[in-house]
Amino acid sequence: MIKTSVLKENFAGSDYDSALARIYKAEDIASQKVRYAALVAKFEELFGSDREAEIYSAPGRTEVGGNHTDHNHGKVIAASVNLDAVAVVSKNDENIVRVKSEGYKIDAVDLANLGVMPSERGKSESLIRGVCAAFKNRGYNIGGFDAATVSDVLSGSGLSSSAAFEVLIGTILSHLYNDGKVSAVEIAQIAQFAENEYFGKPCGLMDQMACSVGGFVQIDFKDPSVPVINKVDFDFASCNHALCIVDTGGNHADLTDEYAAVRGEMEAAAAQFGKSVLRDVDVDEFEKKIAVIRDTVGDRAVLRAMHFFNENRRVDLLGKALENGDFEAFKALIIESGFSSYMYNQNVYTCKAPADQPVSLALAMCQEILAGKGAWRVHGGGFAGTIQAFVPMDCLDEFKSRICAVFGEKSCYVLNIRPEGGVKVI
Repeated sequence: MIKTSVLKENFAGSDYDSALARIYKAEDIASQKVRYAALVAKFEELFGSDREAEIYSAPGRTEVGGNHTDHNHGKVIAASVNLDAVAVVSKNDENIVRVKSEGYKIDAVDLANLGVMPSERGKSESLIRGVCAAFKNRGYNIGGFDAATVSDVLSGSGLSSSAAFEVLIGTILSHLYNDGKVSAVEIAQIAQFAENEYFGKPCGLMDQMACSVGGFVQIDFKDPSVPVINKVDFDFASCNHALCIVDTGGNHADLTDEYAAVRGEMEAAAAQFGKSVLRDVDVDEFEKKIAVIRDTVGDRAVLRAMHFFNENRRVDLLGKALENGDFEAFKALIIESGFSSYMYNQNVYTCKAPADQPVSLALAMCQEILAGKGAWRVHGGGFAGTIQAFVPMDCLDEFKSRICAVFGEKSCYVLNIRPEGGVKVI
């Protein structure tokens, strides 16, 4: 650990440039040094100026392929991005975890009581308590610490700010009290446990796994209790493209039943074969019985099942394209995935409000701007919110200008794929 006064001095020079270069683009290092130094100063203000501290980072994530497949035990490919949650951390001997996140009150969790607290449901305290409980349940050491955190992982953007926070806490505990021995995969599983059991959100494992492992990661959920993880080696910086997330400003309110219907209709199709999820259904048998299935569960359920089977196939092809360094094939598959989500999975707009289609409009604009050049698709759950685009650098200014003219000045976020997940930076 290093004295906070020394950390501030070193950020004023170049001592930490190489450490920051591991996770940020070269052109971003100067601004990150300012950000980190400000966080150290905030830590001193909160917890004292003569503390020895370490600095940790955990990234947000983007779904790349496998739209609406994980809940039916399918395959996904995701990636960590260069927006992250950062923490300045120091041990304490009080057996209490204190976390002050920018813009929020201090969360204080007494490690003597790690049971589920119903009053904490939906609050960050529950995530801290849940991560600590899971570490203890798995036989790892836990202990008190004080932390000041800041995050630029946009809440509500589909980039998983909650998963970044959970992975951040897990990474801190791994290094502070377990010599960094807890694997990235296990930290992701611990984070999911905290969100499911303590926070009260029945999320899958994709978000936490992408945040924790870093880079491109392919996940097979055939057995959700033991997902198969494959880190895909690909240098995104070499392909001369930007990853853009466009916030269309759509409203997610009252969409719970729309999301539930996607899963429910896929499972209804699976039930025609005596299975609970589509992953356990033989594709050939499904195709033979489409006429019967549509009479029982309806055409949309059939279309959504077809999307599931084809999207699973595309995830494998996306992984192979990246491993082979074939970014043109990768982009073609992204476009194919996007059209499948639009036409077959039908999660781009809600039929409840057919006049309100911001995601559809953003996708249409992407096709006009990027046809023959880039790739685009709906991002995450859909129906409202965000889209994803891979934009050639020589088209980026035009893309941002045209998109922001329609959806607002701050609607287009230009990101990069981060090669590392949760890490101790300094």
